Amino acid sequence: MNKQRCAWVTDDPVYIAYHDQEWGVETHDDRQLFEMLSLEGAQAGLSWITILKRRENYRKAFDDFDPTIISKYDDTKIEMLRKNEGIIRNKLKIQSVVTNAQAFLRIQEAHGSFDAYIWQFVNGEQITNHWEKHEDVPDYTNESEAMSKDLKKHGFKFVGPTICYAFMQATGMVFDHTTDCYRYKESIKHPS
Repeated sequence: MNKQRCAWVTDDPVYIAYHDQEWGVETHDDRQLFEMLSLEGAQAGLSWITILKRRENYRKAFDDFDPTIISKYDDTKIEMLRKNEGIIRNKLKIQSVVTNAQAFLRIQEAHGSFDAYIWQFVNGEQITNHWEKHEDVPDYTNESEAMSKDLKKHGFKFVGPTICYAFMQATGMVFDHTTDCYRYKESIKHPS
């Protein structure tokens, strides 16, 4: 029996696995949060599947998204990344991962963890929405606008309100599975 999923999911196994196992699941691990913020920035202007299919390449290219290592990347490393066909080779997007790693470390130092900082935008609790159709899901919210503004103030790049909302969905800060999706139905039967 085929499971009913959110309308944006195709029949691509990569997309199905991402939707079923990851999207909307609360994430509190700093490295995973940094990875998702980096990947969402890379996705700007592209389809998410384009990034998902390159995810393992990104992990290899960017030292498994270790912000301490990435924060020290120099021009030589950035040029090497621009030649890597396994990732999106946009110079500004590549440079933003380095810039964001530096800002990420400053936030960790100031707040104890990036997790403690980033989850404040939803008051530390997942927002569970009850959208009936994919078209009902917003591109951004007041929370993602506040997050975007604050991240930019801290020096982050590629963190507009729409990117921040996609990040919030991906990391489970918001739960946006539509009401006809089996993941929504499971979460309502078994609240976390």
